[in-house]
Amino acid sequence: MINTGDILETIGMIENEHLDIRTITMGISLLDCADSDINSSCQKIYDKITRLAKNLIKTGDDIEKEYGIPIINKRIAVTPISMLVAASGGDPVKYALTLEKVSRAIGVNFIGGYSALVQKGFAKGDQELIRSIPEALSVTDHICSSVNIGSTKSGINMDAVKLMGQIVKQSAEVTADRNCIGPAKLVVFCNAPDDNPFMAGAFHGAGEPDCVINVGVSGPGVVRSALEKIPDGDITDVADVVKKTAFKITRMGQLVAREASKRLDVPFGIVDLSLAPTPAIGDSVAHILEEMGLEQCGAHGTTACLALLNDAVKKGGVMASSHVGGLSGAFIPVSEDAGMIDAAVSGCLTIEKLEAMTAVCSVGLDMIVVPGDTTAEVISAIIADEAAIGMINTKTTAVRIIPAVGKNVGDELDFGGLLGRGPVMPLNTVSPAKFINRGGRIPAPLNSLKN
Repeated sequence: MINTGDILETIGMIENEHLDIRTITMGISLLDCADSDINSSCQKIYDKITRLAKNLIKTGDDIEKEYGIPIINKRIAVTPISMLVAASGGDPVKYALTLEKVSRAIGVNFIGGYSALVQKGFAKGDQELIRSIPEALSVTDHICSSVNIGSTKSGINMDAVKLMGQIVKQSAEVTADRNCIGPAKLVVFCNAPDDNPFMAGAFHGAGEPDCVINVGVSGPGVVRSALEKIPDGDITDVADVVKKTAFKITRMGQLVAREASKRLDVPFGIVDLSLAPTPAIGDSVAHILEEMGLEQCGAHGTTACLALLNDAVKKGGVMASSHVGGLSGAFIPVSEDAGMIDAAVSGCLTIEKLEAMTAVCSVGLDMIVVPGDTTAEVISAIIADEAAIGMINTKTTAVRIIPAVGKNVGDELDFGGLLGRGPVMPLNTVSPAKFINRGGRIPAPLNSLKN
């Protein structure tokens, strides 16, 4: 039976607490678009994506109107483009321009998958694509890029780590006239999932179906509002409330995913449970942690609060969906979270504390703005540290860091929209150059031997 109370509660969550479907992401395999001629391959890509995704925007809009559920983004994730470069050779930026043309034709917010998977070494096409990333991100507006440089099973490719420090810095420099937007669309992963619907790290894994619908839900404001109602509850009560709230949020995501799948005649893949914040007041993961009892996010106790939140979200969400995947947990992107921004500006939230938090959160060091004169080796070392946390703990970690060209600690970059604004945060600048320049591969940890 339909429970009127549940319906009214959901309406209240949408109207007052920023509950939304953050994204419907269509994953599309491009393996059958590989061709020895790059121009032919690009044409096949354009034809396939426009055919499969032609109704994606309309379907999302129709569901939003019929059910009254805000659907913020409609996106596409594709097979890592380095795999197509391996077959065709040529300038990989042609693929980026083709995907940009597709995004404009269909009207999606982003296309993810200008990517390479190099956790164990470079295959044909990988280095060519990686070296083209700064240019590709500078000549497009809707393309997102990611590189997986490590995994629990493979260890960490330190040659790739060194290269990515240089690529992040170059991406900032070539987009310096646009608030260094390039690296805001670039993620460096360890243990990257194949079915993540969130940008900038989405790509369509080689083991995925030819086409699939994945949905990402978000409701930090809903969780915070629920916790406000138990000011005297103990920590067990807090965990219980988060679980129950995550269940309700995820049920809405399951409904939208199933409906989109049916209308587009595309298989349903997963629901990603992640609490993805925005710069809007009342839509902050940091404010959830503060509602638990912290004076400000970044105080001692922040990591414990985040661990509780992440675990409770997963436990509640898993019961609400037939297939859970992607990243699923709590995101902590500094520039995209009003509470994180405030904590970083006040100095309560530091890079070192954020790194500790990434051991228990959903992703990693995300949307962090650092001084423009930060060296490529320091950026590489930050990537290596995050990858080590992911590798040892068998979890996804990532780095999305923006060197603010021409800016120093105390300045700010304003990206606008969902990307928000980021205060330039101080870094430890003692040189790790000798370590980074050694190259090679950090071996996989003992806990990877589970066969």
